[in-house]
Amino acid sequence: MRHDGRRPDELRPLKIEPDYIEQAHGSALISCGKTIVLCTATVDENVPRWMSGRGTGWMTAEYGLLPASTGERTPRETGKQKGRTVEIQRLIGRALRAVTDFEALGERTVWLDCDVLQADGGTRSAGISGAWVAAARALDRFGLSRALPESIAAVSLGIVEGEPLVDLDYAEDSSADVDLNVAMTGSGRLVEVQATAERAPFDRDQFNELLELAAAGIEQIATAQRAAVERTVSSVGGSGPA
Repeated sequence: MRHDGRRPDELRPLKIEPDYIEQAHGSALISCGKTIVLCTATVDENVPRWMSGRGTGWMTAEYGLLPASTGERTPRETGKQKGRTVEIQRLIGRALRAVTDFEALGERTVWLDCDVLQADGGTRSAGISGAWVAAARALDRFGLSRALPESIAAVSLGIVEGEPLVDLDYAEDSSADVDLNVAMTGSGRLVEVQATAERAPFDRDQFNELLELAAAGIEQIATAQRAAVERTVSSVGGSGPA
């Protein structure tokens, strides 16, 4: 059992609340345990100048931490963004673009904004999972659901004290020997795998075990996403404390 009472293969309590922001074209508040991320999607009837006239659209993401989202105040990023911020927002945009039909979108841009209200590990994964719900709600409002033909979700994993674990919180992530983030479509196809040996190398069998944990966890997240897109509030996951 883990420090919060979960099994190694158990997600933190997961809740996705769609249409959380009234003014946004699409939005979702996603909570993974104590990690809370607000995701919004805005449909712009224009594309970047370099894409004009091609008949296809674009999707891009921005990500940020609210100052009080971590244990100590995180200063707002003004001017040049930190490398971590750029890496994560590129990851979110890349992941969502992998399941987008840009010809069906037409010459439009979908802006995805992921703001971390509270960080306790797995913020980039929550951003991907929540951004898909926000994008789906926004595109549905414009009659463009066909532009997002498949879902995508992500989850963090790691090896902590020799044990493969899914959906790490900060305490687990900060002590992990291996850190892994996996993004996968609803049909089980891999979109992104980020794996790093933080303290000790790992072998192919351990890697495969982590991928199996990821697939099982993402299947549960995809179920919650589908329910959220259908305008219900969905909860799944762990028996441990939120």
